[in-house]
Amino acid sequence: MKLYLSSGIWAELAHRRTRIVLGVLLVAGITVSLMGLRLGSYDLAWGRFFATLWGGGEDMGRMVLFDLRLPRALVALGAGAALATAGAIFQSLSRNPLASPDIIGLTTGSATGALVTILWLGDQALNVPLGALVGGLATVMLVYLFSLQRGMHGQRLVLIGLAIAAMLASVNDFLMTRAELDQALAAKMWLHGSLQGSGWLQAQRLGLGCAVLLPLAWLLNPRLRMLEMGDELATSLGLNVGRSHAYLTLVAVGLTALAIACAGPIGFIALAAPQLARRLCRASGIGLWSAALMGAVLCASADLLARLMLAPFQIPVGLVTSALGGAYLVYLLAREWRSQDL
Repeated sequence: MKLYLSSGIWAELAHRRTRIVLGVLLVAGITVSLMGLRLGSYDLAWGRFFATLWGGGEDMGRMVLFDLRLPRALVALGAGAALATAGAIFQSLSRNPLASPDIIGLTTGSATGALVTILWLGDQALNVPLGALVGGLATVMLVYLFSLQRGMHGQRLVLIGLAIAAMLASVNDFLMTRAELDQALAAKMWLHGSLQGSGWLQAQRLGLGCAVLLPLAWLLNPRLRMLEMGDELATSLGLNVGRSHAYLTLVAVGLTALAIACAGPIGFIALAAPQLARRLCRASGIGLWSAALMGAVLCASADLLARLMLAPFQIPVGLVTSALGGAYLVYLLAREWRSQDL
């Protein structure tokens, strides 16, 4: 019981280096968000920017700042935090740094569910989130069904997830061929993970979802810490392993589906953010708070690059994260091969 409580939600903050990293990430997130709000095709000098931010300035400046850039910045921060927390949960459950929603097919499955609703039911208020959630849950059930043969194994989970993700990607391509031209173009842009066009509707959906699911993930953190030690040891300490796996998986699927429904399938944030945060904190396990903040900073930074790199033309944020995350995946695979784990 003492171990259960000591690994609770506040245990991460008891580590001095982790508190410093959290502070640095918080400042970085605020800085990147302010730059994203100020910079763009309608450039605001710092004086005009702060005047507009406090309610002054011109009508055009207020419209650009509050109706276009502010909801987009909030969606970037929320989607990054949700994806990174989901990645931290899956990596901790499987005890494998490669087991993120991108790799095990959850992101592709959620995209399949969302794509079906966009193409056949239309982008109504609840269609896309529900489609992404159903697609994600079905994919996770399929991956776990095959992975649990002869016991749970992290590498088997990754390999089966890669295979199912490849099959679902072909399903997504098939769905695109059955769509009307304008639907296919819109869906293709969405599949790359674009924040262009994100408004207050997406920001409100994401905010409400994160307000429910992120505290749930933090409350389940003690169970996650115990599961990291192995199922047998966790059982001996009195933890119901099956029920804990189910709770944590549901929360991770919900966070992934929420982010995908609001921002599209943004790749590699869930893979890279938890591991980068763990290395910065030099902690033995993955901290959910530090992972969430790292994901928010990475997603906001990638969106700023996507907006400014080829300005005035904007590219989907998913292309930026995939380009950077691909290099990180090569590093992770090389590291696994050196350790003879693959």
